[in-house]
Amino acid sequence: MALQCGIVGLPNVGKSTLFNAITKSQVEAANYPFATIDPNVGVVEVPDNRLGKLTEIYVPKKTIHTTFEFTDIAGIVKGASKGEGLGNKFLANIREVDAIIHVVRSFDDGNITHVSGKVDPADDIETINLELILADLETVTKRYEKAAKMAKSKDHDAVVEATALKKVKDVLEAGKSARTMTFTEEEQPFIDRMFLLTAKPILYVANVDEESASTGNDYVEVIREIASQENAEVVIVSAQIEEELASLDDEDRAMFMEDLGMEESGLDRLIQKAYTLLGLETYFT
Repeated sequence: MALQCGIVGLPNVGKSTLFNAITKSQVEAANYPFATIDPNVGVVEVPDNRLGKLTEIYVPKKTIHTTFEFTDIAGIVKGASKGEGLGNKFLANIREVDAIIHVVRSFDDGNITHVSGKVDPADDIETINLELILADLETVTKRYEKAAKMAKSKDHDAVVEATALKKVKDVLEAGKSARTMTFTEEEQPFIDRMFLLTAKPILYVANVDEESASTGNDYVEVIREIASQENAEVVIVSAQIEEELASLDDEDRAMFMEDLGMEESGLDRLIQKAYTLLGLETYFT
């Protein structure tokens, strides 16, 4: 089964617009919550200049790019861990992916509604992270109670599991994600089998306006500060620009990027970062 990155975010932050650009498809990108209900899945090619140069040199009969999958998951709202909005569907979908691409609105536009009525990247990130933390906490607490009882018999594996789960439980209760933690070689298998949402690697995508596509803005700096606490990275993308670029041929695309002062599209950076996030490497054969 192909590895997948799940694109998540609050409603109306630009997830589906970004997905359209990434996969060059046309899923619904509407200005109201829950435009995406069932996840849309698309296969993308990983841009690699080395492959292009090798193709020019060796002129093979066929050139095959590395690919992986992006999944556009329904927008989440507060209370998702308790089934609010499309919470149950969101949590089920996100459990299926291997890494998370968290799109955060980083632009002002009165014509595009925001579920909270204001643009606040820190609050948006906290909203989604909290729902994932609460979902994990429920899972971990149930398993910890069983493991703690078994550990009373001094069974070695049960003691190790209970110890590891207690560590995770404490971190989740403090409002932090499991991905910020490290575990011993003995503990790690017990954590892996929990399939925790907050243990999945994450990449933050700051969806900015056209003017901020090259330089970023104050909203981006807020996201970077939060990401640094999770050892995560941030990619700046203007979903609207990328969607327009995706509709152009190579010549027009190059001219448009030059006019915008862009040496590389945000989309290419995003795909490359996501590829690395999945722990994938390219081998030429």
